[in-house]
Amino acid sequence: MSANFDAFHQAILQLNPRVTQLEWDYFQQGLTEHTLAPKTFFIEADKPNQLLGFVTCGLIRGYYTTEAGEEMTTIFVSENNWVTDYPSLLMNKPSRYNFQCLEPTTLITVSYGHIQQGYEQFVGFERNGRLIAEAILQQQQQRIESFQFDSAEQRYLDFIGQNPDLFNRISLTHLSSFLGIERPSLSRIRRKIVGL
Repeated sequence: MSANFDAFHQAILQLNPRVTQLEWDYFQQGLTEHTLAPKTFFIEADKPNQLLGFVTCGLIRGYYTTEAGEEMTTIFVSENNWVTDYPSLLMNKPSRYNFQCLEPTTLITVSYGHIQQGYEQFVGFERNGRLIAEAILQQQQQRIESFQFDSAEQRYLDFIGQNPDLFNRISLTHLSSFLGIERPSLSRIRRKIVGL
């Protein structure tokens, strides 16, 4: 088993320590390792997504494009995190988002069809799917609430506090889009914080 498959296995065990060897053996049969170059798309807008991914190395940016042609960043996915577009995955409809590699990226994927077959074969397998979905949902809910309750400055401080490894790996343009802050305002916030 490769180190990347082992990282995926450890992530499953962290979510669900009760996963059985039979469940893991089945899960492993459906895993595929991908190495993607920068600017390569893992998920493309207007195309259905049937894969759940786990990043073992690299960085992916999720975004959508407005009618005016502006790219709005919604998520950054780095090492040891799950990546998918759940509405597209669950409903087999075209994604509204692009998930594009910002760096050389290695990820392990499993198809939704393989996961569903696991639900049929193993009583406890649904727990794996539910826990992965909950991990992604928590991340999305945290982002929604940050826009509802936090100031722009607080969103910035939370981001750098929670993602110290990402700060020097993403552009200010992508970061300002993700935080919902105009780039000049983000620069002012950064200067203010450095001056504190």
